[in-house]
Amino acid sequence: MSFILQCSNWASLNQRVLLNSADDLAYPPQLARTRLGQAMRLGMRVALSLRSWRNFVPLIAVLTHYRRQDLSHDLLAGLVVGMVTIPQAVAYAYLAGVPPQSGLYACLLPMVIYAIFGSSKQMVVGPVAVAALLVAATVSEYAPKYSDAYLAITAVLCLQIAGILWLLRLSQMGGLVNLLSHPVITGFVNAAAILIIVSQLPALSGIALGEAESPLADLLNLLGAVSHLDALTLTFGLCTLTFLVASKWLIAKCLNLFGVEQTLDHPATRTGPMLAAIFSIMIVGAFGLSTDLETVGFVPPGLPSIVWPDFDLELWLNLLPAAAIIAIITYVESYSIGTTLAAKQQTRINPHQELFALGAANVGAAITGAYPVAGSFSRSSVNYSAGARTPVSSLFCALVVVVTLVFFTGLFANLPKAVLAAIVIVSVIGLIDFKSSRKHWSVYRHDSWTELATMALVLIFGVEVGLLAGVGISIALFIRSSSQPNITQVGRLGDTEHFRSVKRFEVTTYPNILALRVDENIYFANATQIEDRLLRRALRRKDTRHLLIVCSSVNMIDATGLMMLYRLNSHLNEANISLSLSDVKGPLMKQLGATDIAGTISGEIFFNADQAIKQLTPNAQVTEGTHENP
Repeated sequence: MSFILQCSNWASLNQRVLLNSADDLAYPPQLARTRLGQAMRLGMRVALSLRSWRNFVPLIAVLTHYRRQDLSHDLLAGLVVGMVTIPQAVAYAYLAGVPPQSGLYACLLPMVIYAIFGSSKQMVVGPVAVAALLVAATVSEYAPKYSDAYLAITAVLCLQIAGILWLLRLSQMGGLVNLLSHPVITGFVNAAAILIIVSQLPALSGIALGEAESPLADLLNLLGAVSHLDALTLTFGLCTLTFLVASKWLIAKCLNLFGVEQTLDHPATRTGPMLAAIFSIMIVGAFGLSTDLETVGFVPPGLPSIVWPDFDLELWLNLLPAAAIIAIITYVESYSIGTTLAAKQQTRINPHQELFALGAANVGAAITGAYPVAGSFSRSSVNYSAGARTPVSSLFCALVVVVTLVFFTGLFANLPKAVLAAIVIVSVIGLIDFKSSRKHWSVYRHDSWTELATMALVLIFGVEVGLLAGVGISIALFIRSSSQPNITQVGRLGDTEHFRSVKRFEVTTYPNILALRVDENIYFANATQIEDRLLRRALRRKDTRHLLIVCSSVNMIDATGLMMLYRLNSHLNEANISLSLSDVKGPLMKQLGATDIAGTISGEIFFNADQAIKQLTPNAQVTEGTHENP
């Protein structure tokens, strides 16, 4: 609005200048300069407004520098991604418990909104499997699946997700997502993929089961009802699975037959789900199998209506914890995809802009009868490999969905649900990653245990409880690790100014001086233990007269840590041992400078350990330690 007012003021100013040009010639130079200055200042304001709009709406900058050669690449990518998106959107809709058209609606306004506000050029936003699973686990407690009440609650959930993402943006607290460590995310995604696969087995086999209890219970019920499976449904499901697994190779071979040298990574090889859906629709229609199979059925044609969700305070409060979990998961997933694609082009994305764009996309989902959306790794990778250069490719993808909704929804009547189940299974199999467990085990075993515990808890107690428990385990292990910091005796390395561990290097140490390096921040969780260990090691050596704490790895000391230094200094004074600090970093020195610690401790605060040794060293010296490879 301010921009419009500025433009109108600029226009009126120009009009006045033109109408009164003759009179202006007679104006004094000072007045002319004043008017010129006003015009220049107003022009500067307009320019700044345009710049701010470009930062807020990245698509403006894209369209400003859009090239004709980009159009063909974006158009091709949009068409390919559209063919991949449509069957996945319908399949994920059933996974989320919403009508099939809601899956297609999730690929319209949310996709367009992200293309306008998102900072990633190739990421495609829409329905994803993990978010669909979380929606089903949350909303099914309040309403039956596929009902109007269920859809209304899903819209409320979308608004809450958007609000949480915007709150993180406004408060600059996007770093909270770091509470989800990589082992926790890996364990959660593995468990979610298993849950999704198990949930699709009834539709794949034609066995009707009741409400989901647990993955193990569902598997046992399926095994007990094997005699009731539908042979035709299972045939469609298994054939679709086989085709989807081999589709990349088959499509690549077909391209080669037509003289097109292509690899398995070519975008055309990703259209297997669309081809599977088309083939199954043709077979069902040709042989009249719609009455023998469970199909999608009638999908209302046309575009969605704009409806604002109702506000129910009690419902909003009940959904809030689940909304927070889904918001963080969708942001972490989307941000990871965006950074991966940006790294391939040696560019960067704006995390704050991503929070706003994803929030706005979920608002679009809420008002159009869709369900929560996020960045899709599979469709984004297809978009990138298809040659997409700008977010305009997402606009073309949305156009493909619009054409489908307007003209081709009647085809879904003959689409078997077994085919959709196979599409979902093949899509989520790639999410399972057990290689990370082996890597975590070899690097840091606590991470591996965290991943396995999160996976087990999600499978046993559900996605929300399992994920929160995984975060709690990760935080507990971090606190445990930081509460038991490494404290190492150090000595001079050769003739240098560097000090290294006496256990790993052949170093020079000095009598009467005990130099100990604390490899952790000093705060309430470890202050007492650090005090006990420092005091015990200082008193153990009978000749110790100076305790030097090397703080090269210490970035922060809280109030509890500061009081610990006072107590430690007092105990050392009783034993005639002075306390000194060295290698204190700037921020920590500033923190200590606000206290009287420098005048209280019996020793000094030195610039580095070398300076401390030179001032505290007696003439004698002794060599300790062993030489090892670092």
